Amino acid sequence: MKVLYLVRHAKSSWDDETLADIDRPLNKRGKKDAPEMGERLKRQNIQPDLLISSPAKRARATAKKIAKKIEYPKEKIKIEEEIYEGEPDQYLELLKNISDHYPSVMVFGHNPGITEFSNALCGVQIHNIPTCGIVSIHFEINEWQQIDYNKGKLVFFDYPKKSPSSPI
Repeated sequence: MKVLYLVRHAKSSWDDETLADIDRPLNKRGKKDAPEMGERLKRQNIQPDLLISSPAKRARATAKKIAKKIEYPKEKIKIEEEIYEGEPDQYLELLKNISDHYPSVMVFGHNPGITEFSNALCGVQIHNIPTCGIVSIHFEINEWQQIDYNKGKLVFFDYPKKSPSSPI
């Protein structure tokens, strides 16, 4: 079995309109939400074997804050350019090339791609993965090369404003 966690970056700042989109940092809420979501993962004993992030500053910052909470070495976070403006097929190709040495992988990306990819993998309709939202998907496969659309099973969908009693 392979496990995938898809994470949309935390809330970003629009304070400096001169910044390129890729350089936008987290805002105050994003800086609070990312560690909180990391803490939720830690309470569930979730420790992915590999973290992969978009090169965007807000995605890398989200990855680092969550990595700290789940005790993943931040220097081992892999940066992948194609995630920045990634379409579902780009995400899929990236995952098909992951070493099978990693049973669980966490990917930090952006909308609309991350929501579209999640829906395509599970055959579900999540309208929107909000900022710092996390989707967990299980695949009954032995190799990442076997990952494909409609082969995943949605295990959980969590986000900062979700109450503990909300359904998936």
